[in-house]
Amino acid sequence: MNVKVYPIKNTELHASNMIMGNMRLTQLSLAEAENLIRTALEEGINFFDHADIYGQGRCEAHFADAIQMNPAIREKMILQSKCGIRSKENYYDFSKEHILASVDGILKRLKTDYLDILLLHRPDPLMEPEEVAEAFQQLQDQGKVNYFGVSNHNPAQIALLQKYIPQKLVVNQIQFSIAHTPLIDSGISLNMKTDQSLNRDSSILEYCRLHDITMQAWSPFQHGMFSGPFLGDLIHFPELNKVIDSIAEKYEVTNTAIAVAWITRHPANIQVVLGTTNAQRLKDACKGADLSLTREEWYRIYKAAGNLIP
Repeated sequence: MNVKVYPIKNTELHASNMIMGNMRLTQLSLAEAENLIRTALEEGINFFDHADIYGQGRCEAHFADAIQMNPAIREKMILQSKCGIRSKENYYDFSKEHILASVDGILKRLKTDYLDILLLHRPDPLMEPEEVAEAFQQLQDQGKVNYFGVSNHNPAQIALLQKYIPQKLVVNQIQFSIAHTPLIDSGISLNMKTDQSLNRDSSILEYCRLHDITMQAWSPFQHGMFSGPFLGDLIHFPELNKVIDSIAEKYEVTNTAIAVAWITRHPANIQVVLGTTNAQRLKDACKGADLSLTREEWYRIYKAAGNLIP
C-alpha cells in the first residue's frame, strides 16, 4: 500500500493523500463503479470527493448505490461534497437557502446523515458572508456537516469568509498539475519581465500553508482547464513526456505515478484528486503517492514542462 495518511489540520480527520474524485462516475455501470470504489479502498484511499453538480447529482446517487451505502461502509470513508454552482442556470449561489437545500440533497443522494467536509465550489461575487456563516452554523448544529472549506478561492476571498465564519476553513481545492503550475510560477520568477512572473494565483499556496489550510489538486493529469491529458501527448509535450518516462523507468512505475509523485513531493502535503474511472490507472496513480522524487528530478520535470528556472 503506497498511499500516505495525514491529519487534516484543525480537524479530527486522518485522510489519504490520494482522493477518489467522482465527477465522471456515471460513465460506469453500477458493477464497474463498485469495483472502482473498492479498488480505491483496497489501495488505502479513504477520501471521496463529490459535488452536487456532477451529473446533476446523479454521480452522488450512483456512488451510494454502487457501494450499497450502509453504516459499516460509511465509517470507513471521509465524504466531501461541494455546492454553490447552479449549472443549469449558469450562475453561482452562496445564499443560505441554496446551501441548506444543497446539503439536504447531497445527504439524501449519498445515503448518509452527514458530510465530513462541505466545500463552496467556486467564488460567488454576490456572496454575503454573514449569510454563509448562518448556513454553516445551522448545518453544524444539526450534525449535517462536520467541517467546511472552499474550492478555487483566492486568499482575500478566504479571509473575507473567515472573518464571519467561526468554523475554521480547512480545505481549498484548486487546479494543479505538472502542466498547470500557476501556484508556483510567479513565486519562482518574481520581479522578472516574463509571462511566467505574472501573479495569477495571489500566492494562494503560501497563504494556505500559513493558515493551515489543506490544499487539494484537481485535474492532476490535465493541461489547461479541460484541454486533455499531458501524459502521452507528444505533440504539445514531447520533452516533458520524455523526461517523465525516463524517471518512471528508473523507479519502475508508470508515467501516471510520476505525475502524482511530482505533486506529492511538495512539502505542503497536497492531496491529489484522482478523477480516473479506470481501476488500473487508479492503482498506478497510488504508486506515486509515497514515491519521493529527488529535488533534481522535481525541477527537471518542471523545466521540461516549458517553465523557466531563473
